[in-house]
Amino acid sequence: SQRKKRFSFDSRRGQRYNLNSANLTFAGFRHKTFRGRPGRRRPIPFTSSPIPAPCRSTLEKEMKPLYGLYGLSASGLLTVTFPGLWLYAKLKGRHGEGLKERLGLFPPGPMARIKGSPRIWMHAASLGEVKVASAIQRALFDALPDCALIISTTTEHGRNLARETFPRSTVIYAPIDVPFCVREGLSRVRPDIMVFLETEIWPAWITETHRRAVKIALVNGRISPRSLNSYLKLRPFFREVLKKIDAFSMIRQEDADRILSMGAPRERLRINGNAKYDLLTEQAEAGSEEKMRRTLGLRPSDQILVAGSTRDGEEDMILDAYMKIRENFPELLLFLAPRHIQRAPEIEALVRKRGLGYRLRSEMPGNGPNPNAPVVIMDTFGELFRLYSIATITFCGASLVPLGGQNPLEPAAWGKAPLYGPSMEDFLDAKEMLEAVGGGIEVSSAQDLTEKALWFLNNPEELKARGERAREAVMKNRRAAKRHAEVILELLS
Repeated sequence: SQRKKRFSFDSRRGQRYNLNSANLTFAGFRHKTFRGRPGRRRPIPFTSSPIPAPCRSTLEKEMKPLYGLYGLSASGLLTVTFPGLWLYAKLKGRHGEGLKERLGLFPPGPMARIKGSPRIWMHAASLGEVKVASAIQRALFDALPDCALIISTTTEHGRNLARETFPRSTVIYAPIDVPFCVREGLSRVRPDIMVFLETEIWPAWITETHRRAVKIALVNGRISPRSLNSYLKLRPFFREVLKKIDAFSMIRQEDADRILSMGAPRERLRINGNAKYDLLTEQAEAGSEEKMRRTLGLRPSDQILVAGSTRDGEEDMILDAYMKIRENFPELLLFLAPRHIQRAPEIEALVRKRGLGYRLRSEMPGNGPNPNAPVVIMDTFGELFRLYSIATITFCGASLVPLGGQNPLEPAAWGKAPLYGPSMEDFLDAKEMLEAVGGGIEVSSAQDLTEKALWFLNNPEELKARGERAREAVMKNRRAAKRHAEVILELLS
């Protein structure tokens, strides 16, 4: 292990790849970068040792009845729904390629273009996970410049972003979690390691990958309290599924505790932080605010309330609060960005009901809002993060309704102190981090949102100071992506 050149051998393809830059050792030696850091609580220990063969055999016997039932149910559901899916794809003239890929029938062309070794298949369900994958892949390419990265997504928006983000990688739709679809997909991709991001626990996919003796990692892992309750109802089943995963690289202690309660082996757990931190500060580029104001036709003096990723039931409360705030700040503009832009017509009706003028973002060619239309409904895709840069007050949606919240670090990265409701279960680590420095503000209701927004508008220096503390907190909690990548590298060694 002390030689200058160290390699790991890929017996299936007869190739080997250089792991010097990963600082790895072999034959059971520890990975140097996994030592605890002084002054920090030592994380849950991690081991990448494979499950011994007798345990694997026992695991298959224990799992067989439950997995057989799951596979039969999933196959039956696909059989029933497939004719409708096929007809929809034909009538719409789209989704045909996507439907084939979801069955595991990945086109031969893209598969033949996969070059390099090792082959790392990373599943990033949607937009958020694709951004996490982007941060982690940088560390992987630094250590393994010749590796092949295959990215799978579940949503169309995620696929489009992945194609933009990973120009040198192969991007595909994820196979449906039905045994024969997953088996077909695995036989075409032939990965050396399977990496799932965040809360992607797919029983068939994990089981079929495990049967091929391919290592499996769950990285940037998080388990929300809401999803935990669902998993615990089927704990015997998911306990056996989780035993097939070789490494769990979780975001925070609470996530580790939750997945332990589901049955994950303690010795395979590690806490490495949230990789989303790494990208946010890089994306919050200097000059973006001025550019966004020009794009929207806004003046530097315009005061703006941005409500991002709002959900059904929240827009009513936000509009009520906005109307009360306008009594004191009549020139305040409201940008409403629903989580699902197809809800724009529904939000238009809510605005009209209150007698407010509005414009759709898609109808703003750069001449900006006008005094008779102080509300802007964001019916375009991919602008919310940059929109936060121009905000005076920011509100993160899905939090005044019990839906787990949205990422408060996005406005924090721009130096904005975010307001959010009490339902932030999906982003507790970010919430706690911001509140620890006074950079996050919880509101309990529409009335509380009104009162706190008015106070901060009347005290702009305090609002600015809190925003700076929020940004500094994000800056201090970077490099999680590198730690998650190291877990993948150790499994590959």
